[in-house]
Amino acid sequence: MKTLVEELCSEACAGRKPGTPGGLRARELVRDALRAAGTDPVEQAIGSTPGANLVATLPGEIDRWVVVAAHYDHLGSDGRTFFPGADDNAAAVAILVEVARGLATKRADGRGVIIAAFDAEESPYFSTDQMGSQFFAKNVAKGVGAPLDRIDLMLCMDLVGHALGPEGLPDTVRSSLFALGAERSAGTAALVDELAGTEEGVIVRRIDAEVIPPLSDYDAFWKREVPFLFLTTGRSQRYHTPQDTPEHLDWRKMAGTARWLERMVRRACARPEDRVAFQRDTRDDRSTLQTFLELVTPLAALSSMAAQGQQTARELLAQCDAHGRLPDALAGGPRALVSALESGLG
Repeated sequence: MKTLVEELCSEACAGRKPGTPGGLRARELVRDALRAAGTDPVEQAIGSTPGANLVATLPGEIDRWVVVAAHYDHLGSDGRTFFPGADDNAAAVAILVEVARGLATKRADGRGVIIAAFDAEESPYFSTDQMGSQFFAKNVAKGVGAPLDRIDLMLCMDLVGHALGPEGLPDTVRSSLFALGAERSAGTAALVDELAGTEEGVIVRRIDAEVIPPLSDYDAFWKREVPFLFLTTGRSQRYHTPQDTPEHLDWRKMAGTARWLERMVRRACARPEDRVAFQRDTRDDRSTLQTFLELVTPLAALSSMAAQGQQTARELLAQCDAHGRLPDALAGGPRALVSALESGLG
């Protein structure tokens, strides 16, 4: 993983902006890495953009699918300065390749797996029809991937390479990885909780998808009511800066994340349901508040802000109904707490 990340963050890739020599070099590196991992990626041109998605399929025993995805592009350069994008999103691409390697070596039981390395996620393509994931979701019936109604889970990674918070904090905090969207499909939350702490180096913690705006490739699938799970550690202080370089990554956490994700994909592929149901109007405020408390409780004695957040979260938790949902008038509370957590630990 380290070799691939360093290559993607090198001056030769110069920030991996779609259509630039650096962006084309990055595409070549990811394609070669996926081939070396035992898959056969195809290139999907993205409309009128110079970008292209790389998509590999590993057929299963049935014609149902799990998608595992990460975007490989970044911001490019500004004059003589380029943006390496180690955490955003070279680390996730390296994890994606490792998961592909494991699944190609020993196929998952049940469903097939689609490995997708998306291009054109960053500005000016973000949240447009020319964003790589949006284009993929709109055009899956044209020979790449699988029809959306045959996808039972889309797992997306973005900003997964760094530890949460500065050195010196408890490992239970720094090894945290957030999983958003499990509440949007039947049975997925229970599966995430079951596997949460099964791999050394990473602890996966659920929060509700609505606590942040839709900031990555999972949005294209959410809009089309395809079950999804978004894995992220949130934005660090080096987000979208030239300082987002490989030496700041947590390699142990990345290795744990790769193992955890392969385990999660295998379990998702083997689920006994004929089809995993999307849950349209579900909101799980309880999971967000419980995760917040798990993170700030060890810090409450060190920070008055953490202690105050702890008290607020406990008060909100007491207001959740039997389904884990707050009254709509209080729905902004968990969002504010998560925002403060990202700001404080970023």
